[in-house]
Order: sequence, then C-alpha cells, then structure tokens
Amino acid sequence: MPKLEVFFDYICPFCLRGHTNLMELAPSFPQIKIEWRPCEAHPRPERFGLHSDLCARTMYFAKDRNVDMVEFHRRMYQATLTDRLNIEDIEVLVGLTADMLDGELLRAALSAHLYEREVKINNRLVWEVYDCPAVPSYRLNRKLLPSKEGIGVGIEELEAFLRQHA
Repeated sequence: MPKLEVFFDYICPFCLRGHTNLMELAPSFPQIKIEWRPCEAHPRPERFGLHSDLCARTMYFAKDRNVDMVEFHRRMYQATLTDRLNIEDIEVLVGLTADMLDGELLRAALSAHLYEREVKINNRLVWEVYDCPAVPSYRLNRKLLPSKEGIGVGIEELEAFLRQHA
C-alpha cells in the first residue's frame, strides 16, 4: 500500500486548505495510506507567533489512541486559525480534546515531553532533508510535491501528483 506523507502545521492556513483538498480527494485513492507528519512552519527557537509543537505532539498521542484523525485535525485548525486559542497552553489542548482523550494522561504525556522527538524528526525532514520551501508538502513513493511559499498546493496539482505516483 503506497504511503503519502503529509507535512503540515496547524497554524498554517495553506495547510488547512491542503487538508480540506486531501480529504476531498482521499475517497478516490483508497489504496493510499496517509501518514500525518505535523511539523512547525517556524520551529523553535524561532519566534513567529505561537508554536504548534504541543498540537503536533497531541496529535501523536491521539493517533496512538485511535482517535478519529479527521475530527482531531478539524479541532486543531479551528483552535488555531478560527478561535485563536493559546495552543502553547497544555490546559487548552486538554480542554479541546476532553471528549476524545483522557486529560490526565494527555497532560502527563505533554509535561514529560513525549512525542517531542517525532516533531523534531518531521521538522528536520521537511526543512533540511527534503528542503521544502513551505508546508503543506507531500511525499509519495519517494517523490516530493513541495508547497510554494504563499501559494500552497492546489487541489488539481495534488490530484495529478497522487494519480502519477500512487
């Protein structure tokens, strides 16, 4: 089964559009397994608004508990881009996922820096190894579809990429 790696950041409006496009296209490509790779458009220690690393780490926690990822992503994008919540506050993330995740376990996992390594690996892959100029960016069967800064990836371009490399 081909695996599509999706590099994205919850604070990126282009990533939200990319997510929406991918969810629209996904039923046409049931043979493709999606691997979500949350990263930061501006990794620490860079300072550019809020950091989304806690959201990314929460995603891994949720994934390990078989939470509905589509609903999880929807909540994180809404929290960051619509509601403008302080996603650097663990309690905000516990509240956002209260009906999905055990708050005490999530709080303990984030406080213990669990999944920090995964986010650092994703940051290194997207920015250093694959040298992408922006997110969302996609990798399928060793082929890369990088996002264009300030533009993203259009649905037609994503669909053509999936058809060509799946």
